[in-house]
Amino acid sequence: MERTVIEATRRTAIGKKVEALRRAGKLPAVLYGTHIQATPITLELRESSRILASTTSSSLFNLNLDGVVHAVLVREKQRDFITGILQHVDFQTVSLTEKIRTSVRIVFTGLAPAVKDFNGVVVNGAGEVEVECFPQDLPEKILVDISNLNKIGDGIYMRDVKVEGNVVILQNPDEMVVIITAPAAEEVVEEVVVPAAEEPEIIEKGKKEEEEEAEE
Repeated sequence: MERTVIEATRRTAIGKKVEALRRAGKLPAVLYGTHIQATPITLELRESSRILASTTSSSLFNLNLDGVVHAVLVREKQRDFITGILQHVDFQTVSLTEKIRTSVRIVFTGLAPAVKDFNGVVVNGAGEVEVECFPQDLPEKILVDISNLNKIGDGIYMRDVKVEGNVVILQNPDEMVVIITAPAAEEVVEEVVVPAAEEPEIIEKGKKEEEEEAEE
């Protein structure tokens, strides 16, 4: 499969000068890896934003830096908090002849009968899977089908997750990936009936009675 190519040039502007690059429609980035010295680079903001919009930490690209092509993974994307515009990207070079360890996101597919028939709730236990493989074998996502979860309590564990090729899952096989739980019981508020307070007994002594007590 042909990989997407990102064009880059070396960057000399650092510190406060980087803001001038951003205003000019450029995207500052850095390229690093085990076989390369960390190198500040610059990308075209519009084109790179389009390419990187749907990337994950396991998306493999070719980065062309001044005529030298590097296989890279995106390790970090920084965005403006308000506008969402990319501010900085970290790329890690990888060797296609050396295995790497990284995390791949999990995507759930299908509809669990337990949800439809028993109003079950899908509870995610893991959103990513740590794997080991060659960079070119790295999947961008791992699909987990939940359509066989038929009743409350059914679940999928790491040992049940299927991956293709030479990809090895490194996580504990007994780790929960997803489980169907019962819906939370509705809180029943009982009406508390407060009995009417009994009026206190008032004992009045008549005049004649009081006179009799006085004589005693």
